[in-house]
Amino acid sequence: MTESSHLLTVKPTKDGSTTLFSKKFDQHYHNPNGAVAESRHVFFETPGVLAALKRQDFITIFETGFGTGMNLLLVLEYLEKTESPPAVIFNSVEAFPISPKTAAELNFGNNTFLNSSKHILSDIFGSLIPGLNQFELSTHLTFNLFAGFFDELFEQNAVSDQADFIFHDPFSPDANPDLWTIEVFKNLASVSKPDTVLSTYCAATSARAAMAAADWYVARAPGAVGKREMTVASRSSDKLANFKRVNEKRLIERLERGDFRY
Repeated sequence: MTESSHLLTVKPTKDGSTTLFSKKFDQHYHNPNGAVAESRHVFFETPGVLAALKRQDFITIFETGFGTGMNLLLVLEYLEKTESPPAVIFNSVEAFPISPKTAAELNFGNNTFLNSSKHILSDIFGSLIPGLNQFELSTHLTFNLFAGFFDELFEQNAVSDQADFIFHDPFSPDANPDLWTIEVFKNLASVSKPDTVLSTYCAATSARAAMAAADWYVARAPGAVGKREMTVASRSSDKLANFKRVNEKRLIERLERGDFRY
């Protein structure tokens, strides 16, 4: 689906960066209290990506919802700042790619690197074809973007890499429930390693229950600016030792009882 059916508006956030508001989903792409600040906290600091960039030679990331492409630029920025950076494969999927024009209108506040790199996003969105697209963005970063729906990605077996980290970043369960189901988290498990860490801004109990039912261990973590909690999950309970675990068994019981709407 094209952006014309998505009805997007560029909106400022409180950290000086911009986000998009989708009339179709009636939601912002990022936290209005700070788009860049939220992405750093949820997807890089809390799950341990920054530490992994310093100690590992090779990292694979899978992202559900490419959106504005901010997380990709943040990976580029962190690689630029890392001494002896690892090789990174970044896989993402996006059903509603924005236009190159909209990408060019984004602003990253006082972050010189992100603002000087946003032409990369315009180039990516301007060259997309339906299905799998590959871009060599630097000697350290390979980016694969599937232009299409999440289900299509897995139906076509378009992901061959096992992820170290999963950025689960679709619109909320209320706005886009199809991407918060047991089946979705089973699919994510199929492209995960035994110790993969999944992070998401979402703290909804229904989402955590779906993760638990798909055999993920689940935990709470402090949320980004203005939000009390977020969620981290892993196939290995050891990876959640520093977080407050939820009662996965209890959540599964509630799900089976029909307490949550899907």
